[in-house]
Amino acid sequence: MSAGTDRSTAEDVRAADLTVVPLRHPWRWVAVAAIAVLVAMLVHSLATNPQWQWDYVRGYFNEGTILKGIWVTIQLTVLAMAIGIVFGIVLAVMRMSPNPVLSSTAWVYTWFFRGTPVLVQILFWFALGALYRHISVGVPFGPSFHSWDSNDLITPFSAAVLGLGLNEAAYMSEIARAGLISVGTGQAEAAAALGMGRGLAMRRIILPQAMRVIIPPTGNETISMLKTTSLVIIIGLNDLTGAAQSIYNQSTFLVIPLLVTASIWYIIMTSVLYVGQYFLEKRYGRGTRRNAPMRPGQRLLLSIMRRDESGGAAGV
Repeated sequence: MSAGTDRSTAEDVRAADLTVVPLRHPWRWVAVAAIAVLVAMLVHSLATNPQWQWDYVRGYFNEGTILKGIWVTIQLTVLAMAIGIVFGIVLAVMRMSPNPVLSSTAWVYTWFFRGTPVLVQILFWFALGALYRHISVGVPFGPSFHSWDSNDLITPFSAAVLGLGLNEAAYMSEIARAGLISVGTGQAEAAAALGMGRGLAMRRIILPQAMRVIIPPTGNETISMLKTTSLVIIIGLNDLTGAAQSIYNQSTFLVIPLLVTASIWYIIMTSVLYVGQYFLEKRYGRGTRRNAPMRPGQRLLLSIMRRDESGGAAGV
């Protein structure tokens, strides 16, 4: 046997005698233990602390005022996001326009509405009657055809929609602009070669491809808007949070149970939006390697929905 063969055999023997010792992570176990203790303390508090008053939470869960507040919250969310998405796309297109007046106007709008708090904007629209007694339609700097009293036109609901929607448009414009930029310039050039105008190419070619980038942050903005609507309580509008507050201020004074009730409803509504966002991301992510990952909450809610559908089909 040659010397080289002896060396290789000896190395093989030594390699076979080696024991692989996994890398230890003691701090991971410390973190797990700390989290377990905190969760156990939370569960113990929820189960044993009588101040949670779970009977009242169950009693007010389907109360009429709470359900009306939920409907107001949904309306505000839908209308504000509709205004934000439409105006945001328009602002994004203006921002990318070669016309300096259009691009500058879009930049100033985004700068102003992103630079001021949304709560201040809601209060401003609600108090617009103090600045303009009447709102009229007519020739600029000339006669007016018709006018309305500002206090009659700008109700708390319309002030909330304007404040939330116009503020959201500033953020959606940046989201839409990022999506439009993500589409390669070759797509616009190919559309132009086919004889498409800039507007048609934007609607038929560029914007559908940009949706893959626009949808995820838009879903996050929608979920955030659902919770941001609670700010309208400052102008006396009874959304879900305002409904809970009106109940415990006027009659029961049960602050914690009603806030817990409102929180549970917010979690239910945001969970539904999570599932919708997942399917939208999956649809617009077709043709790519990476699809939207389903979060644990989305997976749980989807399994519940499927179980209800299968149960209903079995019953039929």
